[in-house]
Amino acid sequence: MLNRLKICRSLVLLVTFFGAQTVMAAADQWQLNMYRGVTPLSKDMYYLHMVCMVVCAIIGVVVFGVMIYSLIHHRKSKGYIPATFHDNQRLEIVWSIIPFLILVGLAIPATRVLIRMEDTNKSEVTVKITGYQWRWQYEYIDQGVSYFSNLSTPYNQIQNKEKKGEWYLLEVDKPLVLPVNKKIRFLVTSNDVIHSWWVPELGIKRDAMPGYMYEAWAKIEKTGTYRGQCAELCGINHGFMPIVVDVVSDAEFQTWINNQKKTEETVNFAQPVVAEQKTLTRNELMTLGKEKYELICVACHQENGKGIPPLYPALQHSSVAVGHPITRHLDIIMNGIPGSAMQSYKDQLTDEEIAAIATYERNAWGNNTDELIQPAEVASLRQEQNKQPKMVDKVNAGGFR
Repeated sequence: MLNRLKICRSLVLLVTFFGAQTVMAAADQWQLNMYRGVTPLSKDMYYLHMVCMVVCAIIGVVVFGVMIYSLIHHRKSKGYIPATFHDNQRLEIVWSIIPFLILVGLAIPATRVLIRMEDTNKSEVTVKITGYQWRWQYEYIDQGVSYFSNLSTPYNQIQNKEKKGEWYLLEVDKPLVLPVNKKIRFLVTSNDVIHSWWVPELGIKRDAMPGYMYEAWAKIEKTGTYRGQCAELCGINHGFMPIVVDVVSDAEFQTWINNQKKTEETVNFAQPVVAEQKTLTRNELMTLGKEKYELICVACHQENGKGIPPLYPALQHSSVAVGHPITRHLDIIMNGIPGSAMQSYKDQLTDEEIAAIATYERNAWGNNTDELIQPAEVASLRQEQNKQPKMVDKVNAGGFR
């Protein structure tokens, strides 16, 4: 009697514990279950997940129920005499058929969902997503719009110098903007290492791999802001690679696209115009340079400019940041260093931003060169480099053997 009472108490404690976990899971910060989401696919996946969970729970209750009953009522201390048979063909056939039917019953709806996941036909908007260390590039293929999306959480919050905001590490400078109730086709790839584009409420998680293009689609049924993250360990700043998707009405989307096109017309990387570049003051260059450095460069070269040698070299008193000619410094920022972690930023940053970063690096951390680089200098260098034949042009011209 005492043993039975202890067992009942233990079962009550277990039920209470798991019940409490279920209640806590209702809050977003304790989200344990899948999101129902805002797309037909995410809802299908949620339904499939819940059906599987219910089936597993029923199996678990039956199996563990029989086990617990047997342990309690067939124990030796009660004088129970065990049976001596060692096989039962009918029972073996039954417990082989039942799991088979369960698996078939789950496989049919799962296959339907998997087939539907791959159907990207009749899409109305196509977005190419390219992963970089550590940002995302979004290209609207049909609209001719392209831009980079970077983490916008202030660096002081990351360094615990300021109170963390509501969307700490989940906020960006330029979100992905999509129209509601339109079928969106995503083409996902990477420029460097393996990333993974994951937005739970859209029901999408696609690996971004260099040299490969993976497809996904979504038809978002509700306007709003949806957040995600890179879901594949991709380097030192993996945790600083958020995704923000703004879903708006079709009219708002068309207005946004038109505004983006006007902006891109003023930032032409292929044909920079030196004469149109404005001259910035030292304060303007240093302020913008510090902002962009903390957004893009700080992960490798560190806030104090000392880097993490030998992989990420120091900029403080380095031959690049204080040396001459200055065009060498600009060339490294624009074209990177092949075979190293230093990537090209020529097509990611404007002339103004490159000039500001170079000015900041040449005057911060005690470098004090007192040299100011103006956007016109960057535009001139970009113009000169654009005139040089690319490798593919050299090959076609017979420049390589």
